[in-house]
Amino acid sequence: MGQGHNHSNHDHHSHDHHNHSTSSSKNLAWAFALNLSFSILELVGGIFSNSIAIISDAFHDFGDALSLALVWYLQKVSTKPKDLYFDYGYKRFSILGALIISVLLSVGSIFMIIESVKRFITPEETKADVMFVLAIIGVVVNGAAMIRLNHGKSLTEKAVFLHFLEDILGWIAVLIGSIVMMYFQLPWFDPLLSLAIALWILWNAYGNIKQVMTVMLQAVPESIDRQDLVSRWEKIKGIHSVHDIKIWSLDGNHHVASLHVLIDKTVKLNEFQKVKEKIRKVALDFEIIHTTIELETDAEQCELHSK
Repeated sequence: MGQGHNHSNHDHHSHDHHNHSTSSSKNLAWAFALNLSFSILELVGGIFSNSIAIISDAFHDFGDALSLALVWYLQKVSTKPKDLYFDYGYKRFSILGALIISVLLSVGSIFMIIESVKRFITPEETKADVMFVLAIIGVVVNGAAMIRLNHGKSLTEKAVFLHFLEDILGWIAVLIGSIVMMYFQLPWFDPLLSLAIALWILWNAYGNIKQVMTVMLQAVPESIDRQDLVSRWEKIKGIHSVHDIKIWSLDGNHHVASLHVLIDKTVKLNEFQKVKEKIRKVALDFEIIHTTIELETDAEQCELHSK
């Protein structure tokens, strides 16, 4: 009894995945180039305007550019087909990128919090007009990058998107801050803004890390309604019951399952293949791209026969 695949469906799925991955790595490469050139401009502007918010953001952006390069590389690796070393292919490499970026974001936020507190205690004068010009450029550049990544499906693209959203919010804050500081003597406003942004980033990075960890720890994907899936499997003609079900995710989007199926006595041996194909068809509806099926008849009672 060979593992029969529902080929047309499967090929269509992998073709879609390939197209999506190439657009994804293009987006990441584009984001990297933008981030790197912008962080250099920002550092010069930050030193010139004496704004701690801008200088710390420049270093933060430079670190981001490096992490984007790493993520872009991992995203490319994740499109490789399976080989002798990785039986499931390389899809999980893309989540590794999401994890790294989220951890770096968290560390960056903590540094920003420390810097903001220091500046809060000893406020310094800043050139508000230079901050204003830089902030406008910042909003435009990061906005463009964000629009490019907005349609991303992978956890990595979501992490990078979050990261640009965080940058854009930072710049909007700097913009508001510079306008306020042009008219009022409020040197503490700059660090207050950067403190608020840092806390916001930290909260979001935590959410991202949590998502990545559920995939790494092989939790049942949140998008799957397990009871619905099982009841649809058990409704298939010729199936008595299913048990010993394992469902996990490769990268948050593509899932894998294995199950034991108890076949009715009435089903002939030559009909087994049809039953398997039906099981796989149902699985594909739930984004399960690979299903391993163990068929059993009443005669060979499985010792794992406990739901």
